[in-house]
Amino acid sequence: MIKKHYEFSVWLRITHWVRALAIVILTATGFYIAFPFIAPAHSGGEPVNFLNALFRSWHIIFGFLLIAVTIGKAYLFIFDKQSKLERNSFWDFINPKIWIQQIGYYLLISKHPHGKGVYNPLQFVAYLGVYISIFMISLTGLILYIHVYHEGLGGLLFDILRPIEVMLGGLAWVRELHHIFMWVFIIFLPVHIYLAVFNSVYGKSGAMDSIISGYRWIKKSKKNKD
Repeated sequence: MIKKHYEFSVWLRITHWVRALAIVILTATGFYIAFPFIAPAHSGGEPVNFLNALFRSWHIIFGFLLIAVTIGKAYLFIFDKQSKLERNSFWDFINPKIWIQQIGYYLLISKHPHGKGVYNPLQFVAYLGVYISIFMISLTGLILYIHVYHEGLGGLLFDILRPIEVMLGGLAWVRELHHIFMWVFIIFLPVHIYLAVFNSVYGKSGAMDSIISGYRWIKKSKKNKD
């Protein structure tokens, strides 16, 4: 028996796609800030487009958007009733049997395990790594921010973040860490997309569709019909 199952709530889907959009734009603008590969137009020897400032402004806007949506996602993970399936993924993560079955599934030698949560162990590890990376890239980004904007929020956070900057080895190391964690996203995204498509096509359960519609299809035995 195949049953339609509501897996992701509206807010979970919104935070997912906003986060994905923010990461893509932050990566593109971050590359430009580090290496301005497009020269702004000049008229009479004076710059008129201020392209670097434009890219920097978009980088800051989507940086704060990423921080905001991540805080919102953390709230949903802890308190949202629909997110219980995500929380249950932890029990699959610590289950060696599920690990073995999941690896066998990706190697096409066994069936997909029936876990308690929405994420399999490999997905859980990947998402945990991504959220650690989001935390670090946000922290290092804020440290870089306070050295450019000294009023308002920058001034408020300056004394709070300066000791952390020193702990991380100084501003040069903060900048390097910011770039390193950006590469975590660059590596993660294609792998994430590949595995999502693999699960959706090979598993034939609408796993990829669920992050758009909220629903996926699950197989249930006749004895569990009721």
